[in-house]
Amino acid sequence: MSNQAHISTAQRGETVLQTNKVLRNTYMLLGLTLAFSAFTAFIAASMGLPHPGFIITLVGFYGLLFLVHKTANSAAGLVSVFALTGFMGYTLGPILGSISAIGPAGDQIIMTALGGTALTFFALSAYVLTTKKDMSFLGGMMTALFVVVLVAFVANIFMNVPALSLTLSALFILFSAGAILMQTSAIIHGGERNYVLATVTLYVSIYNIFVSLLHILTAFGGDE
Repeated sequence: MSNQAHISTAQRGETVLQTNKVLRNTYMLLGLTLAFSAFTAFIAASMGLPHPGFIITLVGFYGLLFLVHKTANSAAGLVSVFALTGFMGYTLGPILGSISAIGPAGDQIIMTALGGTALTFFALSAYVLTTKKDMSFLGGMMTALFVVVLVAFVANIFMNVPALSLTLSALFILFSAGAILMQTSAIIHGGERNYVLATVTLYVSIYNIFVSLLHILTAFGGDE
């Protein structure tokens, strides 16, 4: 019995070490990718580069996301992550440029959205890391919410109704918040051991929250 207890204790210790390593690597890579994305966004905005458009953005995002998943278990996965986040930063540049062009109000919108995004991410992450709560129970609700978001997204393409667009942004924030809760929980409970994939999930969630807040704040700021 003592040997079994010793083995069990050793296994638990090894699991804790693995979890801490994944968390550390994930947050480190997330910080680097966010900084790189901000840099590409700044360059795109400063140079006045045009937005690549809906189709190119969609193809570029899913193409690079597929590449990340294919290379996640190799050193090439890091290159893929920076390619994806750099591209997404570039798509963000023209959006930030157009909002900043409004004037002081535009800069205030960007800073508010940035602060709101940071606060949301840190609050959700801190909640899971502090309570150690298993958030896998959100899986069913996230699936249902994804279907709703997809239907609303398709409907908005054809209808282009401002109210629907704002509702879609709010749904994106809810879905992304749920993704942050589930991904963080998966790391600490051993469901995610690949920090590259964990980083991409968190990055995309942060990106969606930021863009959605920009849209909502800009709309209520009277620009749309």
